Amino acid sequence: MVDAGAARSQIAAGLLAAALALAAGATTVPPTSAATAAMVAPAVPAPSAAEIVEKNAAARGGAAAWRKLRTVAWTGYVERGAAPGVKLPFLLEQERPASSRFELMTGGQRSIRVYDGHAGWKLRPAPGNGRPELAPYTEEELRFAGGAQVIDGPLMDYAAKGALISFGGYGEAEGRRAYILDVKLPSGGSHRVWVDAETFLEVRHERQVRGGVGQMGVVAVVFHEYRDFQGLKMPTVIETGGELGSVPNKLVIERVAINPPFDERMFAKPESAVSRRHSTIVDTRAMPPKSAAPTGVRPPASPP
Repeated sequence: MVDAGAARSQIAAGLLAAALALAAGATTVPPTSAATAAMVAPAVPAPSAAEIVEKNAAARGGAAAWRKLRTVAWTGYVERGAAPGVKLPFLLEQERPASSRFELMTGGQRSIRVYDGHAGWKLRPAPGNGRPELAPYTEEELRFAGGAQVIDGPLMDYAAKGALISFGGYGEAEGRRAYILDVKLPSGGSHRVWVDAETFLEVRHERQVRGGVGQMGVVAVVFHEYRDFQGLKMPTVIETGGELGSVPNKLVIERVAINPPFDERMFAKPESAVSRRHSTIVDTRAMPPKSAAPTGVRPPASPP
């Protein structure tokens, strides 16, 4: 039987990686298990890595528009691959340069993960008695959170972040032809990003992590159903943690708030698992109507 606390930790870590990676200890998968890493090169030469990044920024709404985004909040639900149909509400809030707060409701109890750019904490029900248990991030969780590219991901403004990007070849992810980019962070970490060769939106991210017993693994994240939020393209279905042949965990974004005002204390060390004094109101107008067709890597089966 899987320990509930460990399961929650795995869900949070993997889905935070999906939402730009805020925690460590996620279920890992072999690199490129769901994506072909090498394909026959097309007759037309691929764009350079810099050109791919530039086209990606334009496809997502433009680098200038993303730079104006200082804070963002997402609400929706999580579905575990091991428990399909069970929806766990979540709230994810991020503020530049590196602050984040992730809340997940499980069985009526709230788990919280907070990172202020330097230190991180986990507040969650203890296994067995369900009482609130507060613990600091582990060394690996701090390293993982410190290497996360909050809000806009590893490609946007990569040079200003001190990252290096190189062309890694041609590939296929989720049935889409893609360009592969290798990203080296100044922290020493690395990302591998699949960019759709047609839409230039990200299809898949992989990031190396160190597991609980020191082994190296890969957190893989797949993006679906991009929508427009005030001119910014964002995925609204994000999957992670699915080994080949298994059902992945899924994060479904239902509402997005662009530049909401945050109380800075919300990124401080949590005080209580049952109260939330410094809340954010998520503007429900931010979500496009359901009749709007999503753009990106997964077109609808039939016209709306």
